[in-house]
Amino acid sequence: MPQIFRRRMVVMGVLAMIANYACAGFAEERPPTKLIVGLLPGESAPTVMRLNEPLRAYLQDTLHIPVEIVVGANYAATSEALRFGRIDIAYLGPVTYILQSKRAPLEPFARPSHAGVGSTFQASIIVPAGSAATKLSDLRGGEIAFGDPASTSGTWVPRWQLLAEGLISGRDYTMQVLGAHDAVALAVANRKVAAGGISKPILLRLLKEGKIPADKVRVLQDSPPIPEYMWTFRAGLDPAFKAEIRNAFLNLKDAAALAVFRAEAFVPAKDSDVDDVRRWVADIQAVSQKTAWAPK
Repeated sequence: MPQIFRRRMVVMGVLAMIANYACAGFAEERPPTKLIVGLLPGESAPTVMRLNEPLRAYLQDTLHIPVEIVVGANYAATSEALRFGRIDIAYLGPVTYILQSKRAPLEPFARPSHAGVGSTFQASIIVPAGSAATKLSDLRGGEIAFGDPASTSGTWVPRWQLLAEGLISGRDYTMQVLGAHDAVALAVANRKVAAGGISKPILLRLLKEGKIPADKVRVLQDSPPIPEYMWTFRAGLDPAFKAEIRNAFLNLKDAAALAVFRAEAFVPAKDSDVDDVRRWVADIQAVSQKTAWAPK
């Protein structure tokens, strides 16, 4: 066989292999035999799993397949697991979703809606009850505690609040990263730090449960309304299975399953719902790139 024909056959074979690989990569998957749900470690993993057990049971009964909850070691671990397909859906905060969706085609599909405020929540900057601070600028020169580096209400929004008052991390205050909301609340209550950033709903629950004495902390400033967390599909999930999951959330009326989200219901979610947070993230990255978390 002439050499030119052999070369053509080799090239055609390679092209065929590439085409087959591409088709396999974009083919829709079969419906999984188990749904793996990823949650962020806003508090200790056992607490997160306990609070979300009613939702796990509801999904298992509704979808008629086993449902497993996985709590990441940190926010990055959960979002990376979704990005690389190790979990099927995840409940991501706006910042975690925004940064990871730049690297993978994630698809938000539901978010909680609350009485009176819709699909929003708030962050709070808290101080020890006896603190002399009356405004954020009084925290200049102090040490401020934050949760996970990727946490919307435990890090990014409180930092944006401080930035709005002219305070930049590393220049005007020292960041103390504690990893979780409850750890921040305890540090403030025990006067280990000058202040802390925390999810307001979690703060209220910690106070209600008596885990943080009400006479030990006070709110210095609440944030503007923050777009709610979003339930998000990984890329490549079977379309029919996605529709079943979406319907299960949007038709959820189980009071126990809704309670952990303080929700009246789940409503549809889309990418543009978090555009306000995108602007806040850009503000922080513009002045504090070295301390602004980004997925690796």
